[in-house]
Amino acid sequence: MPDTPEVPVSTVVEGPGENSLPCVMTFNANDPSGAGGLSADITAMSSASAHVLSVVTGAYVRDTSDIHDHIAFDEEAVADQARCALEDMPVQAFKVGFVGSPENLSAVAEITSDYNEVPVITYMPDLSWWDELAIETYLDACAELLLPQTTVLVGNHSTLCRWLLPEWESDRPPTAREVARAAAVHGVPYTLVTGFNAADQYLESHLATPESVLATARYERFEATFTGAGDTLSAALCALIAGGNDLQSACAEALTYLDQCLDAGFQPGMGHAVPDRLFWAHDDDGSDDEDEAAPGSGTESTLDVDDFPLDTTRH
Repeated sequence: MPDTPEVPVSTVVEGPGENSLPCVMTFNANDPSGAGGLSADITAMSSASAHVLSVVTGAYVRDTSDIHDHIAFDEEAVADQARCALEDMPVQAFKVGFVGSPENLSAVAEITSDYNEVPVITYMPDLSWWDELAIETYLDACAELLLPQTTVLVGNHSTLCRWLLPEWESDRPPTAREVARAAAVHGVPYTLVTGFNAADQYLESHLATPESVLATARYERFEATFTGAGDTLSAALCALIAGGNDLQSACAEALTYLDQCLDAGFQPGMGHAVPDRLFWAHDDDGSDDEDEAAPGSGTESTLDVDDFPLDTTRH
C-alpha cells in the first residue's frame, strides 16, 4: 500500500481556497440516539467550520444507555457513496469511525489509498457490546488494512491497550509512548490516547509518537457518564487538520472543544449524558467569548505545551 501521509507537528496542512470551507469525509454508522456516530461527526466538524461529506456505513440499534445491535451496509454501497462525492469535491482529510465489517474496512482502505496525500484520522470506539469473534475479526482487519494508512489514531487508553497490547503483563498500565509504539508497528505515526487516570479528579490525554510524548492535556473529571465523546474529539481533530492547523494546535483545540461540549452536556433520555457539540450556538445571557473559553468556566483544564492555544472551536 502507499505510504501513510504524515502531519508533522510543525507543518500546516494546506487548507481550502479563500472563499470555501475545507471538505472532510467521514465514514461512520448512523446513531439514532444522536449521541455518537455520524450525528457527532457532522455537528463537531461543522462547529470547526468544515463541510462534511458523510458516508453511512451502517446503523446502530441503540439508545443513550446501550448499543443493542448494528446493521452494516454492503461494502459496494459504502464505496459508491464515497466515490461519487469524491469525484465532485476534493477533501482535505478523512475520518474513519466504526464501519461495521471487515468488508467495509477494506472498501474504506481502498478509497483512502487512492488519496494517499490526504491525512486519515482513525477512531477506535469501545466494541465490548459486540460478539467476541466479530470484535477479533474487525480489529484484525483494521490493523491490517486501515492502520497502515492512518495518520492519527484516536482512542481511549483502555480500548487501545486491549487491542494493541493484549499480552501486557506488567502491574503498571502502558504509557502513551508504549501504546504509540504498538500502533507504529502497523504504520501509525501519531497516536492520541485519552482517558488516563491522572488522579482522583483528573483525566489526561496524550499525543504521542514511539519516541516521545508531544503534549499532555489534563482535564477535570466529570461526574456524569458520557456517550459520544470519542467521536466528538476525533471529528473535531479531523476538521481542524483539514482547515490547515498543525497537529499540535489542532489537537489542543479539539481537546478544549470536547471539554466545553462535556461541560455543556445534557441528558436527553434515561441513559447517559450527551456532549452538547453546539454549545457555542446557544444564548449565553450576555457573557462574552472570553468568559466561555476561560479555564474555570465549568471545568479546569491545563496543557503542558506552551504553544498549545486554548481556542474555542466555533465559526
